[in-house]
Amino acid sequence: MSVGADFREFVVDQLRAAGTVTWRPMFGGVGLYLDGLFFALIADDRLFLKVDPQSQEAFAVAGCEPFVYQAAGRATTMGYWTVPAEAMESPAMMQPWARLALAAALRARAAKASAAPRKARAVRAQTQAGKAARRK
Repeated sequence: MSVGADFREFVVDQLRAAGTVTWRPMFGGVGLYLDGLFFALIADDRLFLKVDPQSQEAFAVAGCEPFVYQAAGRATTMGYWTVPAEAMESPAMMQPWARLALAAALRARAAKASAAPRKARAVRAQTQAGKAARRK
């Protein structure tokens, strides 16, 4: 994967209407963050926005494509899709797609946060069970 600096800056400019966009290199591509939340990536000079079950259909209907990469000899699809070509024409046309991606990223973060207490309780239960077994 590669990302040209000119394309990266173009994408960041297209997304600025949605909020403060920053980027970080990742695995040969670029991760994009909106107000600190990971919501998009650039790979091989293509923009991919975060999707989830609630937003994926909008991207599919618009003719967008999922992010697929090769790992260990097989294709792996991630929850990121390209944007419609016309969305790349202006920040105003990009903004609805960026909002969909941000909403998906927020839902993912909320789901992860709500799962954390359950996981912590499960770990505590396993620890307590282990201690009880050692006492016997």
